Amino acid sequence: MRKTTFAVIVGNRGFFPDALARQGRKDILDVLKKNGYNSVALSLQDTKYGAVETFEDAKKCAALFARKADVIDGIIVTLPNFGDEKGVAETIKRSGLDVPILIQAEPDDPKQMTIADRRDSFCGKISVCNNLVQAGIPYTLTRSHTVKATSGEFKRDLEDFASACRIVRGLKDVRFGAIGARTGAFNTVRYSEKILELFGISVETIDLSEILGRVARLSDKDRGVKAKLNAIGKYVPSKSIPADAMLKMAKFGRVVDEWIRQTEVVGTAIQCWTSLQEFFGVVPCTLMSMMSESLVPSACEVDITGLLGMYILQLASGTPSAILDWNNNYGGDADKCVLFHCSNVPKSFFKGTKMDYQAIIAGSVGKENTYGTVVGRIAPAKATFCRTTTDDANGIISAYVGEGEFTRDKLDTFGGYGVMKIANLQLLMQYICRMGFEHHVAVGISQKADAIAEALDNYMGWEVYRHE
Repeated sequence: MRKTTFAVIVGNRGFFPDALARQGRKDILDVLKKNGYNSVALSLQDTKYGAVETFEDAKKCAALFARKADVIDGIIVTLPNFGDEKGVAETIKRSGLDVPILIQAEPDDPKQMTIADRRDSFCGKISVCNNLVQAGIPYTLTRSHTVKATSGEFKRDLEDFASACRIVRGLKDVRFGAIGARTGAFNTVRYSEKILELFGISVETIDLSEILGRVARLSDKDRGVKAKLNAIGKYVPSKSIPADAMLKMAKFGRVVDEWIRQTEVVGTAIQCWTSLQEFFGVVPCTLMSMMSESLVPSACEVDITGLLGMYILQLASGTPSAILDWNNNYGGDADKCVLFHCSNVPKSFFKGTKMDYQAIIAGSVGKENTYGTVVGRIAPAKATFCRTTTDDANGIISAYVGEGEFTRDKLDTFGGYGVMKIANLQLLMQYICRMGFEHHVAVGISQKADAIAEALDNYMGWEVYRHE
């Protein structure tokens, strides 16, 4: 994952202490470098202390940002003193950047409130925000109204803001791949390509028969097939899996990999139940798990909006995501449930895993046609869940997001599974059912709900429920 780059505006106002602006610039740039971010900012030679105070300063800063627009993911406005709200707004407007903006204001020290030391950033931040609202420019606030750039609290603000920036950038002109038609029994994964397209999300489709036709043309000795077979064997224990099933998986994976390369899609949603079992003789779960583990997420049953949730989680954290079912209650505990899939869960979710057969449909299509699942217990970990859907009646994209924790609670079952504890789970289930969301949910081993809600609501303009 490439480094996130922030454009930095250092606010200054002449009748406040100039030295604060110079130190504030140094502090924010040092913090960004220390935490692994790149920055674009005026130099000390460009303007007084590299800050923005006058209209001329704003034009210089905007021109710099415009020249670097292709690498800038977000803008940070730092206010070491009151700052010049017009200068900040002019810089952003004239830069032409359409990226998230974080407003940070330095706190005053009650022991240093003389004319030589007082910042008044507390007040200046309100003025900056007022001007941005007038200009119709969305922005992000720190958790505390004022916070030191060098503090641990701001580091958390910065991490969440970076996640929001990655989501917004990652959703610009993104392409997903739909392999096969929606399975007849899965009305729940219907979606609108047209609504997704309105938000810059394109769907590239291919019929499952075309994929299988390309598979049929491959020789068992094809170099790419052999390489894929070797990769599958290294990915997950598979000694109990018949050789012919492994070869089918390798050929299918080889074709899908090539199609992804040709179409430049960032993730896939694949038809499975039960076409692949009946007419090809394997399940694609291991291949999908491998793709998700390598940050090319893959969702079941052509669930494109489920894939979108997976991709958002991946952008937020830089780690793999999974698609799971809200599947079972956990005894009488109102705040716990079982998340489950057959499964195609990335192996990094598990405490231990192996390849097996798909137990649910083996009875109807034959065990010999269902090899290829990745099974095991999801390891205890804090997690974020996210679901997106196209609301066709209202022409919008809706989403919910929240956080929970995979627990150590006892459970003995099959597939890929885990017990998750979520505060106010019953309220969440009421919301999901009343709003008509799907039974699939994307999950990541991270805590990024705030950043996701900020990105999707404030910057993408989607309708978002943040569960707490």
